[in-house]
Amino acid sequence: MNWVFLSPHLDDAVLSCGGLIYELIQAGDQIEICTICAGDPPAGELSPLAEMLHQRWGVSAKDSQITRRKEDLAACQILGATPFYLDIPDCIYRRNPVNGEPLISSNEALFQPLPAEEYPLAAHVANQLAAHIPPRAHVVCPLTLGGHVDHHLTRHAAELLKRPLWYYTDYPYLLQQAGHLHEFISPDWEIFQIPISLNGCRIWQDAIACYQSQISTFWATADEMRKAISHYWQKGGGSALWKSHQN
Repeated sequence: MNWVFLSPHLDDAVLSCGGLIYELIQAGDQIEICTICAGDPPAGELSPLAEMLHQRWGVSAKDSQITRRKEDLAACQILGATPFYLDIPDCIYRRNPVNGEPLISSNEALFQPLPAEEYPLAAHVANQLAAHIPPRAHVVCPLTLGGHVDHHLTRHAAELLKRPLWYYTDYPYLLQQAGHLHEFISPDWEIFQIPISLNGCRIWQDAIACYQSQISTFWATADEMRKAISHYWQKGGGSALWKSHQN
């Protein structure tokens, strides 16, 4: 089978589904990871938030997405997945099309529903996806646990495709909302689970470790990340997808 995992950023699908993706590939399936917000920052002055994040990531504005795409390519190679990148800039680089102000001005503002001003962008993304994804491919998108605006953009665009979708839990945002997972999943959705082997867990950890610039977003060290993924795996995390038959 062919699967297309939609990743809001250059790490989300691997963070959330790396072990599952590896096991599907081992079973003979073909996997593409399509990153939505993989475009370069636009020319001009960036917001203070973007500048602060670049400092934390240890990259320059010029090289930020180049670096992240290289990291993602390495992660995909470890898993055996094929990467595909759209040219949409990350929300920290986008501006409100109405007033020209930065779309996101604070870390807290990263987590909000998709602004109405970005609905045309979601339609644009949906058109790009429709032109690229084969009709028979299984499309997998985030549930939007955590509420990141780019995750909302990705899900909104996917649902505009008007085709059956599979959904994955957004890790590590899931850890903050584990008790609310049922609010994101309809009772009539089909569940698909695949066991993740010990080797699958290790490959998953190795793939995440490729995102060196992003480790500090969630963990103090790469070793802490590996322990967190191991604990998540032992609890059965990252092994399930849910299918909606209508959108």
